[in-house]
Amino acid sequence: MPVITNIDDLKRIYKRRAPRMFYDYAESGSWTEQTFRENTSDFDQLYLRQRVAVDMSGRSTATQMIGQDVTMPVALAPVGLTGMQHADGEIKAARAAEKFGVPFTLSTMSINSIEDVAEATTKPFWFQLYTMKDQDFVSRLIQRAKDAKCSALVITLDLQILGQRHKDLKNGLSAPPKLTPSTIANLMTKWTWGLQMLGAKRRNFGNIVGHVEGISDAANLGAWTAEQFDPTLDWGKIAKIKEEWGGPVILKGILDAEDAKMAMSVGADAIVVSNHGGRQLDGAMSSIKALPSILDAVGDQVEVHLDSGIRSGQDVLKALAMGAKGTYIGRAFVYGLGAMGEAGVTRALEVIHKELDTSMALCGRRRVDELDRDILLIPQDFEGRWQ
Repeated sequence: MPVITNIDDLKRIYKRRAPRMFYDYAESGSWTEQTFRENTSDFDQLYLRQRVAVDMSGRSTATQMIGQDVTMPVALAPVGLTGMQHADGEIKAARAAEKFGVPFTLSTMSINSIEDVAEATTKPFWFQLYTMKDQDFVSRLIQRAKDAKCSALVITLDLQILGQRHKDLKNGLSAPPKLTPSTIANLMTKWTWGLQMLGAKRRNFGNIVGHVEGISDAANLGAWTAEQFDPTLDWGKIAKIKEEWGGPVILKGILDAEDAKMAMSVGADAIVVSNHGGRQLDGAMSSIKALPSILDAVGDQVEVHLDSGIRSGQDVLKALAMGAKGTYIGRAFVYGLGAMGEAGVTRALEVIHKELDTSMALCGRRRVDELDRDILLIPQDFEGRWQ
């Protein structure tokens, strides 16, 4: 067993074990991938202030996200096709999150269904909703999440129109994979993945297949999803979905202060500063650079979380010190899942937790509610000076 000390260790194993199309699906952004790269590199511009001779006993990373107790303020982000990264991927990730004491968010575009994950877990998880043109399907999806006792609805706002990711088009991304000569050649080198997938509960989009009339195979599904994302989504529709859900709502995909104010006005319980991991509008600002202006706009009137770019506990620490009340990891847990299944997700969480705890202590803080900008050195023009 290799010694895993950081998220990159898991990424290297994941790259060896996962089929190329699914590795590329996770490890890519749209167009030139500028935003994808800067989501991570912009964290490097923030420096930590070391403080000494502070009593560091009795430390804790425990806090709450939308009123729910968490071991640390890190949720597993919704990631489509997680069940293609490893057999029963959503189930394994949800179990790891539950045991660790952090939220798991199931994507609409998951392989394992809402019911599959609910059956395999004992505590409520969050469900992420993509708004579709088929409003009857959306209503049934919301009801299924209610029936599964999901404790929050995460509505993704930044995917009304799909951003172009070159690698996915070139690889012919599909679930299950289409057997082209190049795909077959790659899969022949991924025997462990293939054998595990033979025993998987599902190999197609579990929330959709069997729940939409006329969708019975991958070909039909591909055409349906390409046409279904709702370009007419607006704040009025979001308010109606919130009312229909009736529980805590998290709005994900906020990158602008004006949109943050609108999200607050429709009664969001939390907003997620996110650019979809650099997978939608390339050339948009990184999430960590967008965070300060959004915090300035909404203050403490709504809980602000951050997603996109987090690969370490130090990234989590910096986001919290800037003012975020929670963070999300997507790629970081997918690396662990693809590398080692449920144990890999657990290891990813352990790595991030240890980095967060140790770095917080070396900055002279014992609890996450003590974190503030005083532990950071922030460049004067960090957010940029624009005309």
